[in-house]
Amino acid sequence: MPKVTEPDAPVLVSDEHLEGRYAEVGPFTVSFERFHLDADPAPLFRGLPEDRCQCEHWGMVRSGKVVFRFADHDEEFTAGDFYYAPPGHLPLVTAGTEVAEFSPTADLARTMQVLQANMSTEGAER
Repeated sequence: MPKVTEPDAPVLVSDEHLEGRYAEVGPFTVSFERFHLDADPAPLFRGLPEDRCQCEHWGMVRSGKVVFRFADHDEEFTAGDFYYAPPGHLPLVTAGTEVAEFSPTADLARTMQVLQANMSTEGAER
C-alpha cells in the first residue's frame, strides 16, 4: 500500500504566502500546506467554471482556520476538523493555517493550470 509522510513529500511551492508539499498516492495527490499569511486566492480561480475551484478535496485542518465559500453559503473548519469540499468552492485561509488534503490528481492538475496561468498574469500586472 503506498504512503507518504509530510517530510517525504517534495516542496513544490515556497513563498511568502505558502509552503506546499505534494505527492501522488494512487489516483490522488496528497497536499501538506502551511499558510504564512491570510489569503483570499479567489482571483486565481478566474477562468474555471463559475470562477470557483472544480476539484473536490478531503482534508483535515491541522491548525488555524479555512473557510470554503460557496455561491449560497460558507463552511468554516478549524484545527482538528475533517472536511469535504465539493466542486464549486473558493478557499479562504488565515495565517498559521496548516492542512493535509487529498484531491483527485487529474482534477487538481486541471485546476492548477488555471491558477498558475493567473499567477503569471497577476505577477506581470504588478
